[in-house]
Amino acid sequence: MAGSREQFGSKLGFILAAAGSAVGIGNLVGFPVGAAKNGGGAFLIMYAIFVAFICLPVMIAEMTVGRASQKDPLGALTNLSGHNRGWRMAGWLSIITPFMIAVFYLVITVWIFGYLFESSIGNLDELAQPETFGNFITSSNLFIYMAGVVAIIYAILRGGVKEGIEKAAKILMPALFIMLIILVVFVLTRENAFAGVRYYLIPDISKIDAGVVNGALAQAFFSLSLGMGIMITYGSYIDTRANLPSSAKLVALTDTAVAFAAGLMILPAIFSFNPEVNPDELSESSISMIFSYLPQIFLELQNSIGYFGASAVASFFFLLVFFAAITSIVSIFEVPVAALMSEKGMERKKALLLCVSLLIVFSAFCALSFGFVEFFTNFVSYAGADRSFFDLVYDVFYDTILPLNGLLICLFVIYRWKKHNFNEELDRGAPEFKNSLFERYVNFSLGTFIPGILLLIFVNTVALKYFGVALIG
Repeated sequence: MAGSREQFGSKLGFILAAAGSAVGIGNLVGFPVGAAKNGGGAFLIMYAIFVAFICLPVMIAEMTVGRASQKDPLGALTNLSGHNRGWRMAGWLSIITPFMIAVFYLVITVWIFGYLFESSIGNLDELAQPETFGNFITSSNLFIYMAGVVAIIYAILRGGVKEGIEKAAKILMPALFIMLIILVVFVLTRENAFAGVRYYLIPDISKIDAGVVNGALAQAFFSLSLGMGIMITYGSYIDTRANLPSSAKLVALTDTAVAFAAGLMILPAIFSFNPEVNPDELSESSISMIFSYLPQIFLELQNSIGYFGASAVASFFFLLVFFAAITSIVSIFEVPVAALMSEKGMERKKALLLCVSLLIVFSAFCALSFGFVEFFTNFVSYAGADRSFFDLVYDVFYDTILPLNGLLICLFVIYRWKKHNFNEELDRGAPEFKNSLFERYVNFSLGTFIPGILLLIFVNTVALKYFGVALIG
């Protein structure tokens, strides 16, 4: 079975696909706002440290498990653990988690697609109105946009690893990079833009506290798609001769570079178009920034480049974010599809149709959570407040389960699969890694403080999200 496993056709294809999974809405909007609200340059430094010393070892562990097993997360943890029942349950968790993340991520992608369409046909002035987003997410047109987004996802994944995921990544990711650079250059030419650059890059050490540290670590961990099973699945598509540590470093570097560049786009734009802005008052929500605040910022451009020019810039931005969202959701959704193919022996088309059908149903439930249907709008209650079905999916599978999955992969690699097996697989294709200082650090960190940090994040998230008690931060 391993011999018929699909593979990426090139190292570049794998890096672009893996980077595409990591580069998403959080990178393009959430990261810049997080940096602005948490000390600017100080946040950037901490983010980079966490990527290098915590996230990179976890990414390497996930990729290595995937390549060694040539399986999806369920098959990987089952086979490498000697069919241990407990680790098989952990494998199931690594399949269910990305599917449920794809559920709410599809809804957000549909919103982006809708705003892209509306801005491209000249409705920017309407998008900039405060009440528009609330009306938009309760409009029946949402399901028309959903059909379009699902069709794009299906078309990419139907082509398989090499002809679908890799080919799309080789088109979408360079296009995303080019669009991002163009927007950065455009924004930096605006008046007062460099006030935003200074705020973004000059550290404000006085703002560093436990909350800022937590924010930087969470942003780093989540933005690299860790704990979702993606890197295990993509690792299973890598040739055994590939240099895994080198590939992981390039993916992390690419993701960080995009996040940094996004900051050079968002913050200078906000300072340029609204010189009196107080960054501390910016919403921490990427959703609020994308759909409520930024359309108003783009509309202000009509004073200098006209309404058509402002609409073009807004459309360009939403196309950029849409590309980022599509590359992420394709990667996320490949995990359950690959699991059905590997564990149930399904053909890709049949597995994809089943997953897409379930995705549409659950995503519709999420879309109906914003006032369409009372049952889904007030689906459950915890921490003293009513939560929608969308809130529940986000809180449980994105905020809570991801650090738990990261914790489990660390414990699995070092204490169940064992260090010597892990190192033996890593050394294949990377002889310079053997017995290196970096190898020793990866082994030490995965077996000691990284699991401790992830356990602390998990416990604190559970206490805060579901009981309203913050243990740290």
